[in-house]
Amino acid sequence: MPRTAAITRNTSETQIELTLNLDGSGKSDISTGVGFFDHMLTLFARHGLFDLQVKAVGDLQVDQHHTVEDVGICLGRCLAEAVGDKQGIYRYGHSVLPMEETLVTAAVDLSGRMAFVYRVEFLTEKIGEFDTQLVQEFWTAVSSNALLNLHLLLHHGTNSHHISEAIFKSTARALRMAVSIDPRQQGVPSSKGTLHG
Repeated sequence: MPRTAAITRNTSETQIELTLNLDGSGKSDISTGVGFFDHMLTLFARHGLFDLQVKAVGDLQVDQHHTVEDVGICLGRCLAEAVGDKQGIYRYGHSVLPMEETLVTAAVDLSGRMAFVYRVEFLTEKIGEFDTQLVQEFWTAVSSNALLNLHLLLHHGTNSHHISEAIFKSTARALRMAVSIDPRQQGVPSSKGTLHG
C-alpha cells in the first residue's frame, strides 16, 4: 500500500490543503500564490519521487512568510504520518548535490526527534519577489513538525536561485533515501526499538 497522508489547515492567516504520497513518481500540483515557492515544491516532489499536491491561500498582502511557513508545517506533519511506524525504512539519507557553481549537502535522520542545522548564507535578500530568509523558515517548519534531524550545508555558491534549488533538490533526495524500504532491515532501524522520541 502506498504511504500517504493528507491535511487541511485553516487559520486566520492561511488555508492549506496538502496531500503527500511517499511512494509516488514525482507528480505535483502546486498552487501557493508564491511563484518561486511553487517552483521549489515542484522540484522537491520530482527529485524525491513524491506525489505532492498543495493548494494554499494566504495573506500575501502582508507578506509571503505565513504561507511558506504554514506549508512547511503541513508538509512536515504529512511526512510524519505517511512514514508511519518506520518499520523497515533506511531511516538515514543524504545527498551532496551540485547546481552549477553551487554545492549543497543535505543529511536526514528520521529519528522522531527534531534538530535543524542550517549552514547557508545567501548573498541576496531576494530571489525575484521571494525572501531568501523563507528557505530557512520553511525547512525549520518541516523538520520540527516531521520530528526529524535535518542538516543543510552550503559548501560554496553565489547565485541565490541555484542555492535554493540545490537545497530543495538535495533535501528531497535525502528524504527519498531515508523513507525508502531497506530489504535487509527487520523492524525499526533503532537499537531502542522505536523511532518516536
